[in-house]
Amino acid sequence: MAVISAEGVELNVERLAARRGTTDPPTVVFIHGMLIDTLVSGYLTLGPTLAAAGFDVVMYDQRGHGRSERLPSGYTLDDFVGDLDVVLDRLAVSGPVHLVGHSFGGTIAFHYAARRPDRVATVSVIESEPATDGWSRKMALALPTAAVEFARGDFQQWVKEEHSAYMAQRVKAASQLLNSSTVAQDIPASRVLDQEHLRALRCPVLAIYGSESELVDQEPWLKSLISTCRTVVVPDQEHWVLLAHPRMVCDLIIGWVREHHPARSREVGGR
Repeated sequence: MAVISAEGVELNVERLAARRGTTDPPTVVFIHGMLIDTLVSGYLTLGPTLAAAGFDVVMYDQRGHGRSERLPSGYTLDDFVGDLDVVLDRLAVSGPVHLVGHSFGGTIAFHYAARRPDRVATVSVIESEPATDGWSRKMALALPTAAVEFARGDFQQWVKEEHSAYMAQRVKAASQLLNSSTVAQDIPASRVLDQEHLRALRCPVLAIYGSESELVDQEPWLKSLISTCRTVVVPDQEHWVLLAHPRMVCDLIIGWVREHHPARSREVGGR
């Protein structure tokens, strides 16, 4: 792991090199979700498999999460987008990258693709949505509620008993972030994307949803707005599709990247 300084905040970064000989392998950047998530979810589900498929993989803890620095303020979408820019610069990543975003990470991926189209080859989102006015309203309700609920000792104990001690630790860390910073205020106040921003996206977009998720309604809406969007709905799944079916999600992403980057996914020797 490495630590990168991004405009006054230290970010924890993990990079996995392509494990099979490839000529100029594509770079895949995994962006994790909000609050209880870290780069660990990408490492345990996608990272090694994507590297074995011939991709360079970059994962990082977003500001305030995991081993990255927690600041008292500075949590707008533009701040998160700026962090991604700095990560790519510090790692000297050349050429457009393939963004893979889980939940809030996908929201950042949409935002980055709209703000920095020159740096994005494709976007793959898992159970995610773009930042719109409606999204901001949801965040304005959900984040203060989470700040109260996550701080309750009985809720943390319930998470430990029903899920795992690790998840309980993540809830506790999320509570500390929510109650010691302006994240719950900054995120809903962020600049958002309107329909014209989304229609203007030209990079290919892959969107994966669970059929029982509250976000599955995004599927037809995204397809109607983004001409390059392909969607996959996984039957009998809710929000945690990535954790429930990591191999399937990996296969979808590998196929998507190769489809849109075939020359750079070829092994040495032309195989």
